[in-house]
Amino acid sequence: MGLLRYTVRRLLQAIPVMIGIVTITFFLSNAVPGDPVDVMLGPSPAQRQEAAIRAKFGLDKPLWLRYINYLGDVSPIWLSTVDSFPYVAPEYGIDFGRSINYGTPVSRKIKERLPVTLLLMGSAFTFALVTAVPLGVISAHRRNQPTDHVSRIVALIGVSTPSFWIGLQLIIIFAFELSLLPSNSLVMPWNLPPPAAEAGLLSVEFWGIVAAHQVTVVKHLILPTITLGTLQMAAITRIERSAMLEQLSQEYVRLARAYGVSDSKILRKHAFRPAQLPVITIVGLNLTTAFGGAVLTETVFEINGMGRLILQGVLTIDYPLIMGTTVVFGVMFVIGVILTDISYAYIDPRVSYGDQEA
Repeated sequence: MGLLRYTVRRLLQAIPVMIGIVTITFFLSNAVPGDPVDVMLGPSPAQRQEAAIRAKFGLDKPLWLRYINYLGDVSPIWLSTVDSFPYVAPEYGIDFGRSINYGTPVSRKIKERLPVTLLLMGSAFTFALVTAVPLGVISAHRRNQPTDHVSRIVALIGVSTPSFWIGLQLIIIFAFELSLLPSNSLVMPWNLPPPAAEAGLLSVEFWGIVAAHQVTVVKHLILPTITLGTLQMAAITRIERSAMLEQLSQEYVRLARAYGVSDSKILRKHAFRPAQLPVITIVGLNLTTAFGGAVLTETVFEINGMGRLILQGVLTIDYPLIMGTTVVFGVMFVIGVILTDISYAYIDPRVSYGDQEA
C-alpha cells in the first residue's frame, strides 16, 4: 500500500471519528446546566417572547430531532437529504447554525476568529521548535555537563509552570515596568493600515508602510507566543533529548565513531533524523494542549480568537457556538494526527506504509 492509498484510508477512517466528535459535543453541550434563553432574557421573560426565541433558534424541537438536523447541517455530503432547521442559512458549505448570543451564523464567527488563533498557534509552535530542537540536541551531546543541567532545569520549569502565570509575569515586566511590548490584542499581518491602499504597490511608501506594519505585528506576537509556546518548548526539549540519547547509544553510532567519524557529522547525518520521529509525534498530539492553552492565552492578552469565542459560548450557554468551535478544533486535531503519521515516511526512510504494516 503506497502513501497515497494510506492517506485516503486514514481520511476515510476520520469520518466516523468526526461523527463521534459531533455526537459527543452535541449531547454534552445540551447537557450544560442552565438555559440560553434565560441568559438572554433574564430569569422571568415574557412567555410570548420566550416562545419566539426558542422557535427562532430551534430550541422548541425535541433533542433527537435537533441532533439529526445538526448532523445533516455539518455533514452535507453524506446526509444532504436531511432537512435542516428553518432558521439556518448556509453560507460557508458546512453550517453550524446561528449563534444565540451573537445572532449571526457560527460559521461567520469562526471565519473571523480562526485566523487569529492559527497565527498565534503557528508562531508558538515555531518558537517552540526553533528553541527546543537545538536545546535538546546540545543537551544530549553534552550529557551530564552544565549545559545539560541548565536545559533540563529550563524544561522542567516550562512544563510545571501554568501558561497564564507566565503571561501575567511577561505583561508585568515587559508591558508595565519596561513599556517595551504591548500587552493586549493581536495585529494581523495582512490587515494593512488605510494609507497602504492609497500608496502604489510599487512605491517606496507602500513597502515602508508594510515593513512598519510587520514590526507592529511582531511586537504584538512576542508575549503571547512565549506564553503559549513555553509549555510546548519544554515538552519538545525533553523528548528531543531522550530521542537523541537513544540514537547516540545505537550500534551504528558506535561503529561510526570507531571509523573516526566526527561527532558533529554523527549528530547531523546519522542521529538527528531518526530522533525526530518522537518529536513529530509530540508536536501532533500537543495540538490539543495548544488549543487549551490558547483559551487562557487569549484571555490573558485580550485576543479575540477561537479561545475567547468558545469561552464566551460556554459562559452564555450558546449551544451552536460551543458545538461549532469544538467541531473545528476536533477537525484540526484529526488532520494534525494524519499529517503526523504521513510525515514519518519523509523523515525516516525505514518507515513504510506497505501491505505488511502493523
